[in-house]
Amino acid sequence: MAEVAAIVLAAGAARRYRAADPSVISKLLVEFGGMAIVRRVAEAALASRARPAIVVTGHARTAIEAALDGLGVQFAFNADHAAGLAASLKAGVALVPNHASGAVVLLGDMPLVTPDLVDLLIDAFDAAPQASAVVPVFGGVRGNPVLLSRRLFPAVVQLSGDYGARKLIAGHADVIELEVAQDMVSLDIDTPEALLEFQSRPEPAA
Repeated sequence: MAEVAAIVLAAGAARRYRAADPSVISKLLVEFGGMAIVRRVAEAALASRARPAIVVTGHARTAIEAALDGLGVQFAFNADHAAGLAASLKAGVALVPNHASGAVVLLGDMPLVTPDLVDLLIDAFDAAPQASAVVPVFGGVRGNPVLLSRRLFPAVVQLSGDYGARKLIAGHADVIELEVAQDMVSLDIDTPEALLEFQSRPEPAA
């Protein structure tokens, strides 16, 4: 079975959320389901087959790390987090162990993603290790998290700006599209209004 790491991207400044609610230092610290959003995502990664779980911090680094206190995650600090998503992806990939065949990239503001979804991505990669990536699809649209094969890691180094896994896999014919039955793969929290909508939803099935 493939050994795959998890990378949780949690370095962004969340300017859109903070513009609507300046009292919030980071939207990832807002509570959802009784815990900080970022902790919920990190716990989902840790409850999956993925190892190690790497959390990339940047903006509000100290507070984010404190919110994850006691969890068995590794931290990668992205000092260049203001430059965009690509710098965080590079920081995370740099900590993926050499023996790992790839990494599942989770966005820190998607608290509905479940451990089972992460494992489904890894299972699909197990069945087709020649694939460059595995991406969940809901309603015909690609979502997150995305599993990146190690073969794509050199291309990560070439990324810049606010581009991540989606740009990286665009144009690759050997990407596995994994149809999923729930919209968790397309839902993130960008505003306080979005958070309220999330809180009114039933918990996703495991």
